Amino acid sequence: MGKDANVSAMEIDDPKSKNSDQISPKFSINVLQLLKSAQMQHGLRHGDYTRYRRYCSARLRRLYKSLKFTHGRGKYSRKAISESTVTEVRFLHMVLYTAERAWSHAMEKRQLPDGPVARQRIYLIGRLRKAVKWATLFSQLCAVKGDSRTSLEAEAYASYMKGNLLFEQDKNWDAALMNFKSARAVYEELGKYGDLENQILCRERVEELEPSIRYCLHKIGESNLQASELLQIGEMEGPALDLFKAKLEAVMAEARSEQAASMTEFHWLGHRFPISNAKTRVAILKAQELEKDLHGPMADSIPADKRLVTFDKIFSAYHEARGYIRSDLATAGNAESVKDDLNGLDKAVSAVLGERTIERNLLLVKIAKSKLSRRREDKNEKVTKPEELVRLYDLLLQNTADLSDLVSSGRDRKPEEVSFAEECERKSLAFRAERCLYVAQSYSLAGKRTEAYALYSRARTLAEDALQKLRPSNGKNQIMIKELEALCNECRSNRCIEHAIGIMEEEKAPENLSKKISTISLNGAEKKLEKFLLEKLDVYESAVGESNVKNVPRIEAFPPAFQTIPRNPIVLDLAYNFIEFPSIENRMKKDKKGFISRLWR
Repeated sequence: MGKDANVSAMEIDDPKSKNSDQISPKFSINVLQLLKSAQMQHGLRHGDYTRYRRYCSARLRRLYKSLKFTHGRGKYSRKAISESTVTEVRFLHMVLYTAERAWSHAMEKRQLPDGPVARQRIYLIGRLRKAVKWATLFSQLCAVKGDSRTSLEAEAYASYMKGNLLFEQDKNWDAALMNFKSARAVYEELGKYGDLENQILCRERVEELEPSIRYCLHKIGESNLQASELLQIGEMEGPALDLFKAKLEAVMAEARSEQAASMTEFHWLGHRFPISNAKTRVAILKAQELEKDLHGPMADSIPADKRLVTFDKIFSAYHEARGYIRSDLATAGNAESVKDDLNGLDKAVSAVLGERTIERNLLLVKIAKSKLSRRREDKNEKVTKPEELVRLYDLLLQNTADLSDLVSSGRDRKPEEVSFAEECERKSLAFRAERCLYVAQSYSLAGKRTEAYALYSRARTLAEDALQKLRPSNGKNQIMIKELEALCNECRSNRCIEHAIGIMEEEKAPENLSKKISTISLNGAEKKLEKFLLEKLDVYESAVGESNVKNVPRIEAFPPAFQTIPRNPIVLDLAYNFIEFPSIENRMKKDKKGFISRLWR
């Protein structure tokens, strides 16, 4: 009996017994964290799907080789992956990265410059179907071989891929909505548990899925979502939103094309310029929609960095419109009326582009002024110098001069164009006054009191001249008038300050000079304000300084000071030049020459 008991115990403890083979191992994969890390490190931080697809291919190649799961040499014979095949977690990684490779390839086709054409779109949807196929297989394998959390994440991943396929196909919005909601519910639940990093990733994925859900509801008709709200959603960032952004851009392009069909003229300075090219209409309409965000009632609530991005988009749209106009001019032939209309439209679009450039540079001036007036609290924050504002005002003066020259060009100048050019001259005078103020500030910081005093006086004179020309403008430039009045007061106060400081420095100049002379020593040694670290090793005191103050670390004097060292004496042999040496000609050997050699002397 005892022997049988020992044998049965050995069979139970034996890892190779049949009972132990029946217990399948449970693998654990943090799917979202794994994919997010791979995506951010290999291209998707910058939207580079080509790089991420190549990474997935290289990763799969390494997995196939390390698992010895290759498909044969020479003739290709694909090996199927089933539940019995998955003996370790790398097989699950292989299925997951295959789905990611197909998805990234589809997104790469979606990001083509002119959008996917019909054949490329068929290929794109085929790659998304492949991604759905592998994501579904991954979910099925994880349900058997993975733990509960891995199974849930795999199910959410498969639902997300199915939703992407239906979203791209523009059909069956109910099923797409159901899949997106299923993925969101799983990530909302998983975001309540685990470590902090995993909770943040789950919440980010929930936020990325929300726009797609709202768009599906909008297509079904259960949501009254406006176009402006769709554009605000499209400003969010994340790889899960790239397909939504592409779809949104396609929808907005269709809407612009429909609106452009009714847009036949471009209005500028009370004049109408006909637009015949449909592409020109779409580009101008896109720019005008973006301008509504900058000039609307909610413009002040938009952050400065987003407004700058909007300006860049406006510039791109107007440059695109100018390109179409000039290509039409090149193909217009000898039709003078068509050429006149196109030249007028080109002039109007260029003038509007110049106005938006001035507005953008004024926004940069506003940002620089806020940084200049705000005291530096963060040591890493870059402080604006007056020279940077001088550069910005130089740009504004150049932009105003170019716009004035553009409007003034032409044979027949209209009254509206004349008044517009005069307005540009008044703005230019105000910009000159502002520029002179910041030049004076730069001289003041350099300690040049006389130059600063003269420049403050000049800036005040320019500001007063600009005020005289702006005040009769019937309240059009009230903001600029208030700024110039504040500039006059600032110039007056700063001029008095510079005058007082200059007199004080002149009075104290002899005293300061005598102090400096009294501190001069013959050996050139200066009094140390603070000892170096190597001189006070017995004292527990920081040699680097406080973290919020930028001081040079006082560890050791570098470069080291010169030290006197002994060396060998220099001996000058001056007696050599005065010694008279005896003649040794009598000791030199004399040459014996023959009769023939004497003849040739």
